[in-house]
Amino acid sequence: MYCRPRPSQVMPAVVHPTKCCVTHSFQNIVVPHIHPTHHTHVNHINYENQHSFPQTQSNVNQVTQSNVNMGPRPGVAGAYSPGMGMGPGMGMGPGMGMGPGYGGPGTGVAGASTGMGPKQGPGFSGR
Repeated sequence: MYCRPRPSQVMPAVVHPTKCCVTHSFQNIVVPHIHPTHHTHVNHINYENQHSFPQTQSNVNQVTQSNVNMGPRPGVAGAYSPGMGMGPGMGMGPGMGMGPGYGGPGTGVAGASTGMGPKQGPGFSGR
């Protein structure tokens, strides 16, 4: 015998518990937070007043000289006493200059000279 297929039977649906799926979607939202900072640059200027007191020094040498006419002096044999004779021809008057009497013979011992001539000084009138 030949059988015809039987029509499929549809059973009532079996309902399973609901599977919950969560999908996360992200959106980036920028929220600006401003934290201001202020820098004050303080330039300090200090004027340093430098006082100087320069000093100079000098040295002064005061030299004095005196010419003392001691007159004729007796000499010692063989000795020589250097000096400038004040004989005739010496001084500032007329005819006075480097003439006889300058370093000429003195009144001492033979061979000794004091450098003073026999006549001394300007205006000598012993001739």
